[in-house]
Amino acid sequence: QVQLVESGGGLVQPGGSLRLSCAASGIIYTINAMAWYRQAPGKQRELVAAIGSGGSTNYADSVKGRFTISRDNAKNTVYLQMNSLKPEDTAVYYCNADVFSVLSTRNDYWGQGTQVTVSS
Repeated sequence: QVQLVESGGGLVQPGGSLRLSCAASGIIYTINAMAWYRQAPGKQRELVAAIGSGGSTNYADSVKGRFTISRDNAKNTVYLQMNSLKPEDTAVYYCNADVFSVLSTRNDYWGQGTQVTVSS
Protein backbone atom coordinates (compact mmCIF):
# COMPACT_ATOMS: atom_id res chain seq x y z
CA GLN A 1 0.00 0.00 0.00
CA VAL A 2 1.13 3.54 0.79
CA GLN A 3 2.98 4.78 3.86
CA LEU A 4 3.47 8.33 5.10
CA VAL A 5 6.35 8.90 7.50
CA GLU A 6 6.63 12.22 9.34
CA SER A 7 9.66 13.70 11.04
CA GLY A 8 10.85 16.96 12.54
CA GLY A 9 8.62 17.46 15.55
CA GLY A 10 9.92 18.35 18.98
CA LEU A 11 10.07 20.90 21.76
CA VAL A 12 10.73 24.53 20.88
CA GLN A 13 10.52 27.82 22.73
CA PRO A 14 7.94 30.46 21.76
CA GLY A 15 9.18 32.42 18.77
CA GLY A 16 11.24 29.49 17.55
CA SER A 17 11.06 27.47 14.35
CA LEU A 18 10.61 23.86 13.30
CA ARG A 19 10.46 22.12 9.94
CA LEU A 20 8.27 19.07 9.51
CA SER A 21 8.76 16.56 6.71
CA CYS A 22 6.49 13.81 5.42
CA ALA A 23 7.70 11.25 2.89
CA ALA A 24 5.25 9.03 1.03
CA SER A 25 6.25 5.62 -0.29
CA GLY A 26 4.62 2.53 -1.75
CA ILE A 27 2.48 1.84 -4.77
CA ILE A 28 2.25 5.48 -5.81
CA TYR A 29 1.47 6.57 -9.34
CA THR A 30 0.94 10.22 -8.51
CA ILE A 31 -0.10 12.33 -5.54
CA ASN A 32 -2.77 14.99 -5.83
CA ALA A 33 -3.11 17.24 -2.79
CA MET A 34 -0.92 16.95 0.29
CA ALA A 35 -1.71 18.60 3.58
CA TRP A 36 -0.84 19.05 7.22
CA TYR A 37 -3.44 18.79 9.97
CA ARG A 38 -3.05 19.14 13.71
CA GLN A 39 -4.92 18.04 16.78
CA ALA A 40 -4.47 19.59 20.19
CA PRO A 41 -5.63 17.82 23.38
CA GLY A 42 -9.39 18.02 23.73
CA LYS A 43 -9.84 19.61 20.31
CA GLN A 44 -10.87 18.41 16.87
CA ARG A 45 -8.33 17.80 14.14
CA GLU A 46 -7.97 20.90 11.98
CA LEU A 47 -6.43 21.72 8.63
CA VAL A 48 -3.21 23.70 8.95
CA ALA A 49 -2.09 23.97 5.33
CA ALA A 50 -2.58 22.22 2.00
CA ILE A 51 -0.77 22.18 -1.34
CA GLY A 52 -1.96 20.95 -4.71
CA SER A 53 0.07 19.01 -7.23
CA GLY A 54 0.72 22.24 -9.11
CA GLY A 55 1.84 24.12 -6.04
CA SER A 56 -1.29 26.06 -5.11
CA THR A 57 -1.56 26.51 -1.35
CA ASN A 58 -4.04 27.44 1.33
CA TYR A 59 -3.57 28.04 5.03
CA ALA A 60 -5.58 28.25 8.20
CA ASP A 61 -5.98 31.88 9.26
CA SER A 62 -4.17 31.14 12.51
CA VAL A 63 -0.91 30.25 10.73
CA LYS A 64 -0.90 32.61 7.74
CA GLY A 65 2.35 34.52 7.53
CA ARG A 66 4.11 32.16 9.94
CA PHE A 67 3.92 28.71 8.29
CA THR A 68 4.91 27.70 4.77
CA ILE A 69 3.95 24.46 3.07
CA SER A 70 5.99 23.12 0.15
CA ARG A 71 6.50 19.84 -1.67
CA ASP A 72 9.07 17.94 -3.70
CA ASN A 73 7.13 15.86 -6.21
CA ALA A 74 10.22 13.90 -7.25
CA LYS A 75 10.61 12.73 -3.65
CA ASN A 76 6.89 12.44 -2.85
CA THR A 77 7.59 14.63 0.15
CA VAL A 78 5.76 17.53 1.75
CA TYR A 79 7.26 20.01 4.18
CA LEU A 80 5.90 22.46 6.73
CA GLN A 81 8.19 25.29 7.78
CA MET A 82 6.88 26.74 11.03
CA ASN A 83 8.23 30.09 12.22
CA SER A 84 7.29 32.38 15.09
CA LEU A 85 5.79 29.45 16.94
CA LYS A 86 3.28 30.10 19.70
CA PRO A 87 2.17 27.92 22.62
CA GLU A 88 -1.20 27.52 20.90
CA ASP A 89 0.57 25.75 18.03
CA THR A 90 1.22 22.83 20.39
CA ALA A 91 -0.42 19.73 18.91
CA VAL A 92 0.16 16.45 17.16
CA TYR A 93 0.72 17.24 13.49
CA TYR A 94 -0.48 14.77 10.86
CA CYS A 95 0.45 14.49 7.21
CA ASN A 96 -2.26 13.67 4.67
CA ALA A 97 -2.02 12.71 1.00
CA ASP A 98 -4.54 12.07 -1.77
CA VAL A 99 -2.86 9.26 -3.71
CA PHE A 100 -3.46 7.68 -7.09
CA SER A 101 -1.87 4.24 -6.95
CA VAL A 102 -0.33 2.10 -9.69
CA LEU A 103 -3.37 -0.16 -9.25
CA SER A 104 -5.61 2.66 -10.50
CA THR A 105 -7.13 3.26 -7.08
CA ARG A 106 -7.45 6.57 -5.27
CA ASN A 107 -7.24 6.77 -1.50
CA ASP A 108 -6.61 9.20 1.32
CA TYR A 109 -3.64 8.33 3.55
CA TRP A 110 -2.48 9.61 6.94
CA GLY A 111 0.84 9.62 8.71
CA GLN A 112 1.29 8.48 12.30
CA GLY A 113 1.63 12.01 13.65
CA THR A 114 4.50 13.96 15.15
CA GLN A 115 4.32 15.96 18.39
CA VAL A 116 5.09 19.67 18.34
CA THR A 117 5.35 21.35 21.73
CA VAL A 118 5.90 25.09 22.07
CA SER A 119 6.85 25.98 25.62
CA SER A 120 9.38 27.97 27.58
